[in-house]
Amino acid sequence: MNPTESAIQRRGAVGVICREDRLLVIRRSELVAAPGAFCFPGGAIDGDETEQAALVRELHEELAVVATPLRRLWESTTSWGVWLAWWLAEISPDAEPVPNPAEVAALHWLSISEMRALPGLLSSNHAFLDAIAAGHINL
Repeated sequence: MNPTESAIQRRGAVGVICREDRLLVIRRSELVAAPGAFCFPGGAIDGDETEQAALVRELHEELAVVATPLRRLWESTTSWGVWLAWWLAEISPDAEPVPNPAEVAALHWLSISEMRALPGLLSSNHAFLDAIAAGHINL
């Protein structure tokens, strides 16, 4: 779905960060939408902000890291009308993300199978993992 279609209410950028065979996953704070849910980090694209700029800003706000967007992996639209651009990104190997408690309750480095087993994993994240399993996305 194109992000300009009328069904789209908001746009967001999602960061997929890998370390060896682990993915950076957050648990959302109780103060944000979908409280307590597990997901990849990211957030809203503001106004005419680029996907990459939004991703860098959101990862800095949520986890106090400097991220470098590498390439767009996928796009999707949630059932609640949010268009998402999924980006492979990197942070320095020695960077230690620090959760901003206003947005992130906890962070984890998980394998894909561990991530799939999480209770409360957002449905958009399940769809992304399914696309990886089907060979549509190569990390």
